[in-house]
Amino acid sequence: MSGLREAPLHRTTLAMAASAADGRETLPAVGDPVQVPVPSGRPGRSLALAHEPYDPYSERVRALRTELLLRRESGSGALSVVLVSPCPGEGRSQLAAELAVAFARLGRPTLLVDADMRHPRQHELFRLDNRRGLSDALRNEAPPQLRAIEGLPHLSVLTSGAVLPNSALELLAEDRFHELVEEWRSRYAFMLFDTPPIQRYSDGLAVSTKVGHVLTLTRAEHTPYREARDLLRRLAATQARVLGAVINRF
Repeated sequence: MSGLREAPLHRTTLAMAASAADGRETLPAVGDPVQVPVPSGRPGRSLALAHEPYDPYSERVRALRTELLLRRESGSGALSVVLVSPCPGEGRSQLAAELAVAFARLGRPTLLVDADMRHPRQHELFRLDNRRGLSDALRNEAPPQLRAIEGLPHLSVLTSGAVLPNSALELLAEDRFHELVEEWRSRYAFMLFDTPPIQRYSDGLAVSTKVGHVLTLTRAEHTPYREARDLLRRLAATQARVLGAVINRF
């Protein structure tokens, strides 16, 4: 837990894209109930919200969850958010996992997808094996193996699957990924997507194009200004809506 305490989420979010229509949290409607498999993972100790819900960091994550709920379009169905950041080491995977726990705690079906097929981390954060994940579903057109998490009955996790350094971008840009996203929209109230750093790979741009909503993350005294500016420039080409930006401090 020490690493988490050293990496608190800065309470202030910057350049929030829009305000809520009426200032109230609204939960999206979903389709048929999700059949959650038997739990095969459990939250690692680094996930504060799962183990220390009253920690100040946990409260900041819940505050960010509220801001995201207020910035979703009314009647838009599932709240689907891609987390992107310019550089490695900015806390993107950790925040994606914490937000997934926070949304699942609302009692609505929540899906966390590890779309980082370069250096995946979600299987480590939730103590899962990384077999038959997203890459396998995309390459083999097999049903994705969604994992349940002990103590979080409303959370499903799709790990990255096999690491694909040379073909990840092509798979994410294909119709198969788009079809999966649209299927999940009808089943889940909340979806979070982890992605690799934009500075090194364009995978996050491909995911943003398919999903449509983005939360950007930078790290104070770590992310170069030019990289943060370039991230926004490149996101503009995807036509995805930037819901807001977070500064991580650790």
